[in-house]
Amino acid sequence: MTNRQLRNEYTDSLSQYRDNLTLLGYEVDDIRSEHHLECMQDWSQFRTLDEIHQWFLERRRATTMGVEDIPLREARGWTINSETGDICHESGDFFTVHGIRVRQTATREVGGGGWDQPILEQVGYDGGLLGIVRKRFDGVPHYLIEAKAEPGNYEIIQMSPTLQATFSNLRRAHGGRKPRFAEVFEEPDSVGATVLYAQWLSEDGGRLHKKRNFGMLVEVPTSFKPDLTDDFAWMSMYQIKACLNENAWVNPHIRGIIAHL
Repeated sequence: MTNRQLRNEYTDSLSQYRDNLTLLGYEVDDIRSEHHLECMQDWSQFRTLDEIHQWFLERRRATTMGVEDIPLREARGWTINSETGDICHESGDFFTVHGIRVRQTATREVGGGGWDQPILEQVGYDGGLLGIVRKRFDGVPHYLIEAKAEPGNYEIIQMSPTLQATFSNLRRAHGGRKPRFAEVFEEPDSVGATVLYAQWLSEDGGRLHKKRNFGMLVEVPTSFKPDLTDDFAWMSMYQIKACLNENAWVNPHIRGIIAHL
């Protein structure tokens, strides 16, 4: 099937699906109804699902990131405050590790006695910006996904949003480069993009102290043509959902952003 035929089939199917919902008495939400259709079959114009699997596994094989467990006292740039015992970065940014005492915990499995634990606290509490770029190719939505290496990831590489960066990284507190595609989410008007979703998302409160991330889904115009590395792939929503069936391929930030659809 040519791209034009696929576009026509997609457009016709979407129109018919919305008409059927209206006939059944449902109030039709444009984004949600289109999401339903996207999940019903693979409309990708780039790779088949098998080819996406091959791309992802190849990115895992090709990663050069190595992770080694070291004594905490040897971590460069991190110090332990002699008075509080807090662990902090020399820049004063990123996060700290400090202790908390939890009380009145009768509803928890430990009973009412409470507990003490260390916890990670993002400086400023607000963690980072998580954004997925959506673009239509011949009318069919595709999502820009990165095979991203993080030191704590299972198997190091996981499918991640287009942009996954702490505000510390966006401010370049590490002294390195600014993350790719940051401008799309920080200044969407600058690239003619439309913000489809923008909301604060919760994090794991058992390990992270009051942390939240700002999640965004942004649709860019067809004129937006980024220069992509091999770590990025345009995926259909069907493919993203299908990869959730694999063992720890899709990271929780993608799940958090697409959950509202």
